[in-house]
Amino acid sequence: CHDPSGDTMVAVGGSFYPNLDRAEAYAIVNHKGQHTTVRGFRALGVDRADMGIGPIQPRIVQGMRWWRFELEPNEWGISYQLDFKDTTRQTFREPLSNSSRGTPPGRRGDVTTGFESFGTVEGWVEVHGKRIEFPAGCFGTRDRHWGVGRGVGGPPMSLGGRLHVGTSGNGFAAFPSWTLWGDRAFYPFGDERKGHAVVHKPTRRLRFEPETNIFIEGIVDYRLDTGKTKQVHYERIGNQTAYLRCGMYGGTPDKQIHQGGYEGPDLVEGETYDVNDPAVRTRLAGLDEHLCKVSCDGEVATGFYQPIDPVAYEACRDGRPGWAFLE
Repeated sequence: CHDPSGDTMVAVGGSFYPNLDRAEAYAIVNHKGQHTTVRGFRALGVDRADMGIGPIQPRIVQGMRWWRFELEPNEWGISYQLDFKDTTRQTFREPLSNSSRGTPPGRRGDVTTGFESFGTVEGWVEVHGKRIEFPAGCFGTRDRHWGVGRGVGGPPMSLGGRLHVGTSGNGFAAFPSWTLWGDRAFYPFGDERKGHAVVHKPTRRLRFEPETNIFIEGIVDYRLDTGKTKQVHYERIGNQTAYLRCGMYGGTPDKQIHQGGYEGPDLVEGETYDVNDPAVRTRLAGLDEHLCKVSCDGEVATGFYQPIDPVAYEACRDGRPGWAFLE
């Protein structure tokens, strides 16, 4: 989620690993390019309703409708209390995979199932004593999935030798007349249309920073199963990016801790990076959530574009189908 100015964005996530007896979570706040992360690790234990890990203390106020995300004060100088209220209808997602193509053959590929939604956010974020208000109506998105997560355990557990950290090139935006969440367009609660609209594989034209090969702008054509085609223009806002390597996607930049890979006593750790520095951006690049001005058919929203950097640049350079440079 983000505040109205776009100066402050928040990304938070967590995972439970029953077979590992491990719980982990991260909270990222990027305020004007100061990118601070707090991470927590603990034994999972038997109370699965206890989602707190160190200062990261989310809770469900009303199932499928209302979450309260809280980060208690800590030594890294960030904290928040944010209420997320869903505004779009969730639809169940169950990706299917062919076990004959698994690694080794016969093993089902790493896959999760779950749901996603858009919502409004209200509350506050504090950064080193400065409080930033998130008034009612701020934009946010969330998802909840379960199953065999991609990339869990890091390289030692990447059967077949390929570490999968996410999907490169997803877009997330809630316009007044429609919404885009990756490969789906969700409908508001109470909408007479059933389920959701399917968004087919897009055609992307992207621009990148010359010194880092990190995404900065893109025009993407989306074909919906309703018969409509939407052209969406993404323009990154400053250096307002959540670098999800700091959330263990693909390994943390300092210790290479991967999702589900921490083995040790309960731990809370964190750091701040100045991502206004191109060298720092290059070091952190991976699965990145770029806060963007997003335009389509005369409507403007603030949303996210999520490539894997610099893999997206390489896809355009190599001329992969559906990928090209924006001239």
